[in-house]
Amino acid sequence: MSAIPIPDEVAQAIDAAHERQVELPRSHLGASQLGHACDRWLWLSFRWSVREPFPGRILRLFRRGRMEEATIAADLKAIGIDIHSTEGAQARVDFGSHVSGSLDGIIESGVPGAPKARHIFEAKTHSKKSFDDLVKHGVEKSKPVHAAQMQTYMHGTNIDRALYFAVCKDDDRIYTERLRYSRTEAERLIARGHRIALADRMPEPLSSNPSWYECKFCAAHDFCHGSKKTKEVNCRTCAHSTAEPSTPDQDAHWTCARFDRSVIPIETQYTGCGSHVLHPDLVPWQRLAGPDAWTAIYVIDGREVANGEGDANVYASRELLGQGN
Repeated sequence: MSAIPIPDEVAQAIDAAHERQVELPRSHLGASQLGHACDRWLWLSFRWSVREPFPGRILRLFRRGRMEEATIAADLKAIGIDIHSTEGAQARVDFGSHVSGSLDGIIESGVPGAPKARHIFEAKTHSKKSFDDLVKHGVEKSKPVHAAQMQTYMHGTNIDRALYFAVCKDDDRIYTERLRYSRTEAERLIARGHRIALADRMPEPLSSNPSWYECKFCAAHDFCHGSKKTKEVNCRTCAHSTAEPSTPDQDAHWTCARFDRSVIPIETQYTGCGSHVLHPDLVPWQRLAGPDAWTAIYVIDGREVANGEGDANVYASRELLGQGN
């Protein structure tokens, strides 16, 4: 009996199902991002100004990486490594002022070469090309974002060593590397995160050259080198909102100048309100003084257009972005 070939309908349906499961953006600037080369990308990402729509296949790859963490932890336990705070029980580190992250795990003992030392644990899966480069050059040179992530986690847990565990998805090879804590590097990274998260104005891009290799495949490429216009309407793309720092009396939060600097609940931030005014750094238009503090005047194609609470004479932000009212 010959097999009946099935077109890509099954794969397409599965990928579409993953794409329909819209994941809300994280509320904080993640420690896993602090080693990224571009200040602007971090600012845009934290402000939910540019979002990358991943295809279903890539979302499945992300899922596979998350699922691999449990298998790796089981293998480590099988060789006598005492590891905890994995999977759903991950430990969090909070550096205040919107910067935080979650560890893949904490190792109490049993790592070969330093069996009595505590380590933070970081697991990553790699393609063959990525894995071979990692083995050749080491994590700090090959994957500086991962190295930066571990430095911040070591700082946040007062653990001075890290175990990096990499798996090649093509042939299941394993590579491990131990890193030592650098207070100078960790504090630099955390200070960078605070500076970017609390910045009211958008930083300069990594490069003004659209062909620069680190820009070519960035999700913000069109924003920085093309349209210079956000597609997102939420509280964080609004000119009225401000990221407030942590204080001894209050955690980091967002406030709205339009409503007497009231704290904006995270649930509200995702959609914004009818008073939304596009942040001037997130559109390519010249901004003029408005008739009041809550309305902006943008010059679009030579015409002065009011942006704010939509009515017969004022355009709502979604209208200006071509998304309807």
